[in-house]
Amino acid sequence: MIELAAIVALATLVVGTALVFVLQLLPTVRLQLAGLALLGVTLPLASVLLSGLVMFHMGDDVKILAVTAASASVALGAAFLLARSIADRVASLGDAATDIAAGDLGARANEGGPRELAGLARAFNAMAEDLGRLFDARRELVAWASHDLRTPIAALQAMIEAIEDGLVEPGEYLPAIQQQVRTLSVRVDDLFELARIDAGALTLELRDVEVADVVEGCVHSLEAEAAARGVRLETRATRDAKARCEPDKVERVLLNLITNALHHTPTDGSVAVLVESREREIKLTVADTGVGLEAGAERRMFEPFWRGDSARSADGAGLGLAIARGLVEAHGGRIWAERRRDGGALVSFTLPAA
Repeated sequence: MIELAAIVALATLVVGTALVFVLQLLPTVRLQLAGLALLGVTLPLASVLLSGLVMFHMGDDVKILAVTAASASVALGAAFLLARSIADRVASLGDAATDIAAGDLGARANEGGPRELAGLARAFNAMAEDLGRLFDARRELVAWASHDLRTPIAALQAMIEAIEDGLVEPGEYLPAIQQQVRTLSVRVDDLFELARIDAGALTLELRDVEVADVVEGCVHSLEAEAAARGVRLETRATRDAKARCEPDKVERVLLNLITNALHHTPTDGSVAVLVESREREIKLTVADTGVGLEAGAERRMFEPFWRGDSARSADGAGLGLAIARGLVEAHGGRIWAERRRDGGALVSFTLPAA
C-alpha cells in the first residue's frame, strides 16, 4: 500500500508539473484559466480513480468512486464558471484599452469584481483620466499659443502694410513695432523655456544663497510699481535662511508671484513676502489681501495657458506660473496656492536648504 501511494503521488507530481508548463503555452487567459480548473479537478480525480481500481474490486466500494466523480464534476463546473467570469473582466479591460487606442478617450473599464481586478480597473481608469487631461492640455496649449503669437504678428503685418502703402511715416510706427517684437520675443522665450522644463533639459547652477538677499532684491525692484498702485509691499525674512538654488531662477519665480499679487490687490491693500526656515527646506510665501482665488483655481493656476476670471498670471499669456512651477520643481521643491479665509491668496514654494 505504501509503495502504491508513493507511485501515485510521484506520477501525479510529474504529470501535474508537465501540464502546468503546457498551460503556460496557451494563447489566452481564458484558456489558461479553464485549463487550470480542469487540471485542478481531473488530476486528483484521476489519482483517486487509479487507486480505486487497484484497491476496490466490487460492490459498495465502487459507490465511493461514483460519489467522488460526481463531486469532482460539480467542482469542475464551478471552476469553469469562475474562470469565465475572470476572463470576461480581463477581456472588458482589454476592450477599453482598445477603444482608447482608437481615439475614444471616454472609454472606461468596469471597476466591479474581485479586489485585484477592481484595483487594476481603477488604476486603468485613472490613467485614462490623466491621458484625457493631457490631450486637453495639449489642445489648449496649441490654441493659446496660436492666439498669443497671432495677435502681435497681425499687428506687425498691419503696420508694415500701412507703411508700404504710404499711409504713415516709418518712424511713426517704429516704437509700436519694437513693442510688438518684444512681445513676440517674450512669448517665444517663455514657450522655449517651458519646453526645456517639460523635456527635463533645464540646467541649474546651484549654490548656497541667502534667501533674504534674493527677496530684498525682488521687493526693491517692484517698490515703485507697488507705490503707484497704493499697495504696501513688505518683507519678513530671517537672515540665517540659506537655500541651495540658482538665484536667478528663484528671482524669476518671486518676481512673477509678487507681480501677480500686486495686480490683484486693490489700493490700500498689502503684499507680504514671508521666508520660513525649516529643517531641510526653506519655505517662501507671497501673501496678498487681493481678490483671492476662484473655486478650483488653486488646482489649475499652474497649468500652461490657463486663465480664469481672477487667474493669477501677470504676463497675460498664462505661462508665468507654469514656468514658476517648473523652475521650483527643477530645484527639488514644490509650489502650491491657498485661499485665505479673510480674502486674498497665499502662494508658497519650497527650496532645499543649504
